[in-house]
Amino acid sequence: MDLVLFDLDNTLLSGDSDFEWAQFLIDKGVLDREVQEAKNQEFYDHYKAGTLDIHAFLDFQLRPLARHGRAELDAWHAQFMAARIRPMIAPPAVDLVRRHIGEGALTAMVTATNSFVTGPIAREFGIAHLIATVAAHENGRFTGKPRGLPAFREGKIKRVEAWLESMGLWWGSFERSFFYSDSLNDLPLLAKVSHPVAVDPDETLRRHAEKLGWSVISLR
Repeated sequence: MDLVLFDLDNTLLSGDSDFEWAQFLIDKGVLDREVQEAKNQEFYDHYKAGTLDIHAFLDFQLRPLARHGRAELDAWHAQFMAARIRPMIAPPAVDLVRRHIGEGALTAMVTATNSFVTGPIAREFGIAHLIATVAAHENGRFTGKPRGLPAFREGKIKRVEAWLESMGLWWGSFERSFFYSDSLNDLPLLAKVSHPVAVDPDETLRRHAEKLGWSVISLR
């Protein structure tokens, strides 16, 4: 059996769900455009440059969840899926996921984006397992804080290993392990699997992949 892990933003999606969720809330008037739009772009630029302070970003991203009830947030998310996410899902990405699932692989989406935003997206792709930064939830409301280790950079490895251990598995349980990602931030997990795949990669990842002979593909 194979282990197949998929990054989400700019990998399975032709865009960034984190960035688009904040923009969606800005367009709805939930967040102040003048203040939040520039901050959203700043965090996104730091992410692409590999200099993101994940804790500062999560404070920015998760705080709005704490201000609204779950029913209202879920209704907004359904609109968000229709307006922003489904247009970013290209057929080759769906085909790739379905092929690995059809071959009997154990599959998971592994993303730094929080679990509230990404849970419905994982289900849209038919991926049963989600390893994401957890948006803490208490007494029916989000707290505005993360719970546990963010699924970011080396944290992705630790979160994947904890998930495997919970099922009595480890890296050696699989004939092959794959990770598909676009980002230099995912170099630690890409280096961990037996079959790293750079998907429409940023320039840093492309150079690294070409130097090491990793597969480079496009899903656009």
